[in-house]
Amino acid sequence: MDATITDVELQETDEFPWGAIKWLCNDQIDSESEMTFGTVYINAGQSNPLHYHPNCEELIYIISGECDHLLDDQVYPMKPGMMMRIPQGVKHKASNTGWAPVMMVICYSSGDRQTVMCEDG
Repeated sequence: MDATITDVELQETDEFPWGAIKWLCNDQIDSESEMTFGTVYINAGQSNPLHYHPNCEELIYIISGECDHLLDDQVYPMKPGMMMRIPQGVKHKASNTGWAPVMMVICYSSGDRQTVMCEDG
């Protein structure tokens, strides 16, 4: 059994107009991985697009900052220390409600996390 060790400082950054993601584990980093794990931040006043994951559930843990997380038609205010489980196939997005970036740890129940962007997102 081999362990997979990654360093956030050495991982590539996927940058978007709203923020960025750094993947620390998935099936591209480790072909035997059965999960996806990373960190994401959303800039102040920004939102990531409305989307869903057809093949996995997602766990989000807030490290710093604040956001409102839209899950289907319900909004959940999130702050540091809070975790949310997003069921497979549920449309969601996070909107930063604070003055600083919101930083989150994200984890998916598949090494091959799939994302579908919604037309209105």
